Amino acid sequence: MPRRRSVREGHEGNPRRQAARESAARTYARTLPIVPVRARGLTVESADGRRYLDCAWGGGTLALGHNHLVVLEAIRAAFDSGAPLHALDLATPVRDAFVPELFRTLPPGFGDHARVQFCGPTVADAVEAAFRLVRAATGRTGMLAFTGTRRDMTTGALDVSGDDADIRDGRLPSSQDHRSPYGSGPDEFEHGLDDPNSAMPNPARAILEPVQGDSGVIPAPDDWMRHIRQVTATRSIPLIADETETGVSRTGASWAVEHGGVTPDVMVLSKAIGGSQPLAVVVHRDDLEVHQLDAPTDAFRANRLAMAAGTATLAHVRENDLAGRTAELGARMLAQLRRLAEEFARVGDVRGRGLMIGVEFATEEEGAARGVGDGRRGSDLWAMERPMDGTGPTAPELAAEVQQGCLRRTLIVDLGGRHARVVRLLPPLTISDEQAAAVLGRPLDAVEAVARGQTDIGIGRTGCRSEWAG
Repeated sequence: MPRRRSVREGHEGNPRRQAARESAARTYARTLPIVPVRARGLTVESADGRRYLDCAWGGGTLALGHNHLVVLEAIRAAFDSGAPLHALDLATPVRDAFVPELFRTLPPGFGDHARVQFCGPTVADAVEAAFRLVRAATGRTGMLAFTGTRRDMTTGALDVSGDDADIRDGRLPSSQDHRSPYGSGPDEFEHGLDDPNSAMPNPARAILEPVQGDSGVIPAPDDWMRHIRQVTATRSIPLIADETETGVSRTGASWAVEHGGVTPDVMVLSKAIGGSQPLAVVVHRDDLEVHQLDAPTDAFRANRLAMAAGTATLAHVRENDLAGRTAELGARMLAQLRRLAEEFARVGDVRGRGLMIGVEFATEEEGAARGVGDGRRGSDLWAMERPMDGTGPTAPELAAEVQQGCLRRTLIVDLGGRHARVVRLLPPLTISDEQAAAVLGRPLDAVEAVARGQTDIGIGRTGCRSEWAG
């Protein structure tokens, strides 16, 4: 009689089969050799029985973590109602519930004179829809973006992406000049518009991310955002706020533009508004509305399950003031992680807003220039293990080592920023104080282990062989 395979044995070959059959256009699968079989809240269980703290998956999509009860109940109710799961853009009860809940969260005064447009379910779909909207409303075609902006997949979205080598629209410096070769400051934006040699003397729109996520968790200063808003309003340039990753209280406010008191003309929303399901919308001033009966549409706009899950998520975040909780806990987590920059010269910066946090690693030369330590243990470790003779790892290699060190300590983190030198943490807004402490101990331990040249699991601050915060 043939032996029955265990669950673990049945899943062991999954990554190999995936690599053999799927395109190389995979990201997480290349660095996270995990076969997830169960998940709840912050935790993910792999087929081999290991449990992980997930501070990466979804890139801001999982506001309430994995399989939150209010989300599951909303999806079950949508299934059990017998309503059509696919109804194009026809009015349905679930759609009628989602729109007012979304509008309750919008920046003050914006929702009073706004409309929502449902588009295809991806971020790029929403960006493209926003571009078409303002182009039709203004009759102009040019566009301004800021260095570091990243949007994916479609031609229009790629035209404003930070890594596109053939950008056809105008590009101006972002707010972060201390790590970029170009100038910065709010005046740069206005100077670019006044420069007769610039590509965009009279653009149709400007787009910004209040916190650049994929580019390394770079928050835009509040006064900088206010200045951009003032200039665009004075020149009748519609301002698009890309809140696909920063929305639904991720930064400690319902929407990140609220930190600066900024009201944009258009908001691009996705990820968390679908409660873990694919959904993207554009919210815009109603006077930008034009008659576009032939505008491109998508058969999968307004996903019914996503709207049900999104309504439940938005209501739960609002009713439990998770924005306030996120602001307070995020500030504490940032303060503790900044110990890394004080202790280790090659931790170049620790920054973020709310529960959107980035730890950037520096090169050998940058670390030496920082002069951190003055005899402290961390600085000595870097000097001992990473000599300044060019043989030490570059900043991206360091970030990758720390990411793998966190993974060995059962913490899943993402990489981002220029050359992938930033370790990103995006825990769910429902993370408890105890779970936050467990999360924080792992990167602290992983950085110290990498500094010592250790790549084994090790037992450090977290005692990670046995510790588990479920």
